[in-house]
Amino acid sequence: MILTTSGSVEGRQVEAYLGIVFGEAIVGANLFRDLFAQIRDIVGGRSGAYEAELRRARELALEEMKEEARRLEADAVIGIDVDYEVLGGNNSMLMVTASGTAVRLKPTGLTK
Repeated sequence: MILTTSGSVEGRQVEAYLGIVFGEAIVGANLFRDLFAQIRDIVGGRSGAYEAELRRARELALEEMKEEARRLEADAVIGIDVDYEVLGGNNSMLMVTASGTAVRLKPTGLTK
């Protein structure tokens, strides 16, 4: 499965647009409390634990989006956008959303 933020796949033509696909991941309320408790992880203004959780949430959202595209029998997802949103009464949750357009590409021998 090809994933790209651009609106096309270089060297390939889109045969069919199959629809917009999404993936979401929400990191729970204890994340921020746990991260602040591990403040000693911060080196040079960066928190390794926080970055690892963000990376995990982003990967989950992208994987969920890919699975939705596979169900549509897509070859690629183009125009991908990843958004981050803080949720909850105390801003205690983080939602990562990935979206893009699922497409079927023409076979490589048929492009002109």
